[in-house]
Amino acid sequence: MTPLKGALYGLCAAGSGELVNYISKMPSSSEIIRAMDEISDAVCSVVDSAELCRQTHPDREFVDEANKASMRINEYLHYLNTNHTLYNAVKRAEHNGDSFTKEAHRAAHYLRVDFEKGGIHLCNEKLDRVNQLHIDILQLCREFGENIIIDPGHVDIFPASRIPRHIQYLLKPIYQSTSGVSLESLGSPTNVKGKGFRIITEPQTVSSILQSTPDDEVRKMVYVKGNSVPHANFKVLDELIAARHELAQIMGYKSYAEFVMKPNMASSPEVVMPFLLEMSRMVRPKADEEIKKIRDLKREKSCQRYVDLEPWDETYYTAMMKSSACNLDPSVVAPYFPLPQCIKGLKVLVESLFGARFDSVPLARGETWHPSVLKMCLHHPEEGDLGYLYLDLYSRKGKYPGCASFAIKGGRRISETEYQLPVVALVCNFSGSHDTSAVWLNHWEVETLFHEFGHALHSLLSRTDYQHFSGTRVALDLAETPSNLFEYYAWDYRVLRRFARHHSTGEAIPEKLVASIQHARDMFQATELQRQIFYALIDQTLFGEQPPVTRGTSSIVADLKRQHTSGKHVEGTHLHIRFSHLINYGAGYYSYLYAKCFAATIWKKLCQDDPLSLTTGTALRTKFLQHGGAKEPAELLNDLVGDGILRYSNGGIVPDITSFLDEVRLVEEDKRSRLLRN
Repeated sequence: MTPLKGALYGLCAAGSGELVNYISKMPSSSEIIRAMDEISDAVCSVVDSAELCRQTHPDREFVDEANKASMRINEYLHYLNTNHTLYNAVKRAEHNGDSFTKEAHRAAHYLRVDFEKGGIHLCNEKLDRVNQLHIDILQLCREFGENIIIDPGHVDIFPASRIPRHIQYLLKPIYQSTSGVSLESLGSPTNVKGKGFRIITEPQTVSSILQSTPDDEVRKMVYVKGNSVPHANFKVLDELIAARHELAQIMGYKSYAEFVMKPNMASSPEVVMPFLLEMSRMVRPKADEEIKKIRDLKREKSCQRYVDLEPWDETYYTAMMKSSACNLDPSVVAPYFPLPQCIKGLKVLVESLFGARFDSVPLARGETWHPSVLKMCLHHPEEGDLGYLYLDLYSRKGKYPGCASFAIKGGRRISETEYQLPVVALVCNFSGSHDTSAVWLNHWEVETLFHEFGHALHSLLSRTDYQHFSGTRVALDLAETPSNLFEYYAWDYRVLRRFARHHSTGEAIPEKLVASIQHARDMFQATELQRQIFYALIDQTLFGEQPPVTRGTSSIVADLKRQHTSGKHVEGTHLHIRFSHLINYGAGYYSYLYAKCFAATIWKKLCQDDPLSLTTGTALRTKFLQHGGAKEPAELLNDLVGDGILRYSNGGIVPDITSFLDEVRLVEEDKRSRLLRN
């Protein structure tokens, strides 16, 4: 990855400028749409490359240049989005597109809609304000994410014996001076009172501490700190909510949620909120039962009959119950998932389902941003190369803290004989050495890897004519369906036995061990589902219609937790200030629940009987994945599995929840609660 220093931007602007001039001469309607898609491709290539560089590059100079390139390309986007020559050309093409293919007509329609979402149809005063708001929102989103990385918070624990040995490698040793001050280096032994650990309260470490640490005071300190930083995001989030709301109102919508949802399957908050509230109602009885079981275990173990269950207790006692009920020790599971075997698992999927293979590709000098990055080519024996995948799998300082699939280049048809291949980077944060053989994954990390691989396959197998629709460039509430579907493959013994091998013996993972993992997954599913509904309700409420009397976001979130979860709210905690999905998926987090329901139906109807068959893979590819956003989401879903995957409600679409509720064992629970109410 060479330094950007404006080069990508310059190439993009020069090439796009020629295309703008070409379109101004009003060629044929099909050429207008083709040229507009080429402009979009050039712009997206810079935006996407800069974003990957910003999030992953270890050299601050590269990150700074990527930031500059990103801001400059957004200024250029302002020029394009306010260009009436382009807008009028697109409108003319859409109106005169009788001879268009369905995809070309769809492209013309959505190009016009995108112009209008940018406010081109508004008066100059309003348009200038909309453009400024877009710039402000971009900057606020960036600031929110950077604050999470800059200020993850920390807790110092003394003595070191309070931390279980098997997770001490995650933490930084520190020393306590005789005056009580924490020291990061040993210094003079005569001044040292004892050794301890500094716990950086980023999400993965917090999860490990909460799951494994018997000391409830340590868990409390870590939970509270981990859910109360970074403080700078209070102001950022308030400003973001206000900017998004003002933008929506100028555009003629009641709320940012309504503005965002208009092109989605759901179409409006009036469809999503009843869906979420009904899910919340249905899950509550079973979630209450699960919390009671956890509370009872705490009382038994602590020998305190009336002690209450605190939020920092849930993960610890849940893990204890799963381990006991399923005879499951995570340290026994991880040796079956060395990272090279997990990468082999990805290869098993593409070979079995799609008759393709991943070939390792040498990296050119300057092509990669870190020595540990791998590059693979997805190749089909009859069709040739299908696309390229970069794997950046290890945690490192300053890197994007989660796991994600980054599109670098979208696929598009250049001519009758030439196709621009998609390029994707799959980014994770697995702990351990860069010697892949020494890295073992926990099973939840395997599930995460398969989830992100689902996104990557959506892009790699896409064969749309226009990059505007390539891969994951789909309606927001469809985008998570492939990734959620591929999570199922990480749980199925028929799949796991093909790649999960013990690091020292080479033994395939025993079926009994997989059954134990599955049993552990099935415990406390209602509590986890309730948590996801709660997150979606936070998102909808913060970006929904704004009340006349402003309330603090912490008060709103606390009330939602009391209303829609079975656990307690802890005063002084503010989980929303590092809930990054408010940035990436503003008013769209409900999409994860849509995806869970759609994926459950697809798995049950199409994949469950023979998940690795070429027939299954061919259906997934030809009826769903290859179309990207070139078809209506409802058409794709119905074509894939037939009726019974979705229904229409209040002018929008909601998933059929039958398969999902059956999977999480809520069907009988809901019938029982209805009888009790009647």
